[in-house]
Amino acid sequence: MTHYDVFNGDADGICALHQLRLAQPLAATLVTGVKRDIELLQRVDARAGDSVTVLDISLERNRAALLELLARGVRIEYFDHHFAGVVPRHANLAVHLDPAPGACTSVLVDAHLQGRYRPWAVVAAFGDGLEATAAALAQACGLATPQVARLRELGQALNYNAYGDSAADLLVAPAALYQAVHRYESPFDFIDADPVARLLDAGRRQDLARAEALAPAFRLPAGSVYLLPDEPWARRVQGVFANALAQRFPQQAHAVLAPAAGTGFTVSVRAPLARPEGADLLCRKYPAGGGRAAAAGIDGLPPEQLPQFVRDFGAAFHAAGDGDGDGGAGFHL
Repeated sequence: MTHYDVFNGDADGICALHQLRLAQPLAATLVTGVKRDIELLQRVDARAGDSVTVLDISLERNRAALLELLARGVRIEYFDHHFAGVVPRHANLAVHLDPAPGACTSVLVDAHLQGRYRPWAVVAAFGDGLEATAAALAQACGLATPQVARLRELGQALNYNAYGDSAADLLVAPAALYQAVHRYESPFDFIDADPVARLLDAGRRQDLARAEALAPAFRLPAGSVYLLPDEPWARRVQGVFANALAQRFPQQAHAVLAPAAGTGFTVSVRAPLARPEGADLLCRKYPAGGGRAAAAGIDGLPPEQLPQFVRDFGAAFHAAGDGDGDGGAGFHL
């Protein structure tokens, strides 16, 4: 019998699996990819008697593959915080789902494990831009302010690495990054001892410095839309830049677009932190869109649809803008 661990290659997916396997060690075939590589279950060639753990990928986007695996007699446990649609009921399917704006998959795993490895859930929540959630978890752990700052930096660095059109855009392949992280029970030991942590942090800061020099392509009352250049660094920094904008201008929405080979643009959308809703509804207007209420994206927006997207963005968040800034250049993380 074979077990498969299927997980998003971002901070949340990696930290969720890491917590689970610290508590429940299990030899597994790893199936992962860049953050936008959502439809991962179709890569799993499992058969009757095999088992699969799924973390941080949309059930809605993997529904057909999920139903096929269940029909084959595969046992599946599913942890996720994205829009799921109608959840199948099956004797071989166990689900842990919560699409609430303050949730992430590592928080669901943390609850499942009763807080056993909670500092890693703090890392994941910071990586997902969930500052309030991360702060509450950190307080529950009794962490000091300098420790919280270190976990914030790690979460942002892990999440940064997941963005790109393909693994060639990344500094470290997601499976290799998970394996590096999994050598450490404590995130502080990983920060102090592993060169991968320093590599990711330095790369993220360099790319963000390039992004923050840009001005918005479109300024609207609801927020700002940025167009990044066709460069690997731009595809890497897209999500981190979107999170940074959201933190800097919490009353406004933000969209960050980067060119993608053959698909027009990839799009990262952040709803206003002051009103974290609507990002998923906006992105699901487009065939390759999805995500959660506070943060969502579109995997392939055709160039000719850019004007329509800008109009939809303005309409989706029309009540959010309050004039506290346009999200332009000159801020620092």
